[in-house]
Amino acid sequence: MRAATQIAFLGGGHMARALIQGLLRHGYEAAQLRVGEPLAAQRASLEREFGVTALADNRAALAEATLVVLAVKPQQLPALLGALRPELQRQRPLLLSIAAGARMADLGACCPGLPIVRAMPNRAALVGAGATALCAAAGVDGAARARAEQVCAAVGRTVWVERESDLDIVTAVSGSGPAYFFLLAEQLAAAGVALGLDAATAEVLARQTLCGAGALAAGAATLAEERAAVTSAGGTTAAALAVLAAGGFDKLVGAAVAAATRRSAELAAQFGAADPPARPD
Repeated sequence: MRAATQIAFLGGGHMARALIQGLLRHGYEAAQLRVGEPLAAQRASLEREFGVTALADNRAALAEATLVVLAVKPQQLPALLGALRPELQRQRPLLLSIAAGARMADLGACCPGLPIVRAMPNRAALVGAGATALCAAAGVDGAARARAEQVCAAVGRTVWVERESDLDIVTAVSGSGPAYFFLLAEQLAAAGVALGLDAATAEVLARQTLCGAGALAAGAATLAEERAAVTSAGGTTAAALAVLAAGGFDKLVGAAVAAATRRSAELAAQFGAADPPARPD
């Protein structure tokens, strides 16, 4: 049991559930985790599936917490943190925000003086294969950074970025990224059908190829090396890649990621406005 760490989750949605499951899998005990969740059905589900204490009262959920995961929609944060400010100021926990688009300056204005780390996980965290980037506010020490990383590492790989603005790029690359791979797999299946495969067969082949490529990518070889290993000179893969190159595939991907990065920054600027950002995954 990791006795020194008590974690409170404010919000019990999909990403909070993924983190809870990952933490339990990595040696945390249910007694170390509490969840503040307003929906009775969600609270019952959390207690039934994970054995954690889920409470309607966020103040009770915060009791003795040394780390607080902000897992609510960003538009809910100002009111939530405002209501909990006395408790947060008294306990002074580390705040780990997974609320997309909520800038550290805005969080800090709601909770002056508290250490803050922002994290951008992606949807694959739901199956323990996530990619999460973290960024720490000025003054957050190494011990606090390690605690935040430990939470996020429970659901996959982690990286740190030093500039908060880099999280907009992270959002475009890995936050939205699963959709790009799914789209490519969809198009592969559609191309197979157009050339004569039945739809069910094409779907199975495209899905398993996507899964297999992901498994290969988890190895030690670089992405370029994995691509080269599939590509024989003068072979079928080389013929397909030549068509993609001629069509400007690299420029199209670059433009798409740039567009997503710009949109992430635009949405983040709306934090606290009428139409704040939603998590891309």
